[in-house]
Amino acid sequence: MSLARDFTTVGSGTLLSRLLAYVRDAGIAATLGTGPVSEAYFAVLQLVNVFRRPLSEGALNAAFVPIWLRLRAHEDGAANANRFTLRVLVTMLCVSGILTLLIVVFAPQIVVAIAPGFDPALRGLATLFTVLASPYVLLAGLAAVIAAAMNAENRVGVIAASTLLFNGVMVGVVVFLYAASVAPGEAGFWLIGAIVAAALVQLALTGVAWLATGDRRQRARVREADETGRFFRRALPGLIATGVPQFKLIAATAIVSASPAAVSWLYYANRLYELPLGIASVGVAAVIVPRIAGTVRSGDEDLLAAAQSRAYEIALGLALPAAAGFALLAEPIARGLFERGAFGAADTTAVAAAMVAMCAGLPGHVLEKTFGAVSFAHEDTHTPMIAALAGLAAAITLGIVLFARSGYVGVAAAIAVSGWVGAGLLGVILLRRSWLRIDAGARRRLPRIGLATIAMAGAVGGAHRLIGNSANAPAARLAILAVLVALGVAVYLAALRLLGVATLRELTALPHRS
Repeated sequence: MSLARDFTTVGSGTLLSRLLAYVRDAGIAATLGTGPVSEAYFAVLQLVNVFRRPLSEGALNAAFVPIWLRLRAHEDGAANANRFTLRVLVTMLCVSGILTLLIVVFAPQIVVAIAPGFDPALRGLATLFTVLASPYVLLAGLAAVIAAAMNAENRVGVIAASTLLFNGVMVGVVVFLYAASVAPGEAGFWLIGAIVAAALVQLALTGVAWLATGDRRQRARVREADETGRFFRRALPGLIATGVPQFKLIAATAIVSASPAAVSWLYYANRLYELPLGIASVGVAAVIVPRIAGTVRSGDEDLLAAAQSRAYEIALGLALPAAAGFALLAEPIARGLFERGAFGAADTTAVAAAMVAMCAGLPGHVLEKTFGAVSFAHEDTHTPMIAALAGLAAAITLGIVLFARSGYVGVAAAIAVSGWVGAGLLGVILLRRSWLRIDAGARRRLPRIGLATIAMAGAVGGAHRLIGNSANAPAARLAILAVLVALGVAVYLAALRLLGVATLRELTALPHRS
């Protein structure tokens, strides 16, 4: 399967899942607004996402895929690869089970750590939410291992479907709550329960799909050495590195938790920011990591340069126009998606301001993910972790400083800067190791992608000024937003072709070698 087809499969599934997530978040905004229940729910959701984001975005792939491929290439490879997968599953069951118990026992202390500004009543509600959500950790850990195994087998379609199903379950619950006009206090408990139910459904889908294909009971005549310990030693740094964006948001939550509604505003802004970031992150982890790992193993320098170059083109080809478009359309996006029910116009303005600040860091965060894929392909998971932790330190330090001057918007800006800190540090390290490769095609295309982004930004910005924000009906707002987005996409794709970058299919195609 080509890089273009793999990335399109995973990216499309992720896009649909993120769009469903927006439907979910729009329903949550209308039901909970930015009141106390919303603050407690979103604070606890940061803890859930510490585990969900790294696992759902394929953080285990970087450690799992190279080991699986090596075992698969040896004698009795299929049996040994399955044996490795089963051992990792059993170990993950134990590890995630222990983590679940620790969360239950230390829930009050965890809530104090992530939201020190909450009053006692709000802290008690958040603690109860934390206990109820804790089974998610166990379910997500098992699903992540199965997803990594299926990714190693190039079966990325099921992974995309599982992420889609997760948000599908959540949307169903949110639609019910909104239609039934359930009060915020009761709705919060429904939403926490929906997270666990959706994880259970996701695990069932991936588990059945994995068991239904291949002979999982086949025994190896020649058994390879157990690689489980090696896998977890390599996976831990990768999980930390992938989890750092969520740690940044947790730190931001802690910094602004004493400011009314700021936790909710940052959550909604981050949710919008995560549409392009999530697509790029999942695509890098599920598609680009295995492809670059394969070229590193082949020893073909030309093929390695081609794989990396296409990865950089895809990453910046998505990130640059997304950052520009989301910044220009921050207010109409927030208004069209969230402003209804308990979510008012003041909330729209606040969320849009945070979103504009965050968007400046989108290309940096995506490049950091792509550089990480190069490091992972060389079976080095520690360097991306160090770079990510440096970005986390920058986010916390700048967040504290800027919060005193600019409030929650300053904290959002600190998150943006941290992406460039992590990407810059990781890029310099990999360059010094001579691990970064770029071919002539990328040197020609990358500047032109920047020019195409400028053309798109000019068209969208001009159209937005002409149309304005005169529409009041929610349907009209969404229609205007859809027109602006379609205009941006059309201008961007046309500019890519006129500038000689060519079509998306040509941009993402890897050369075939006989």
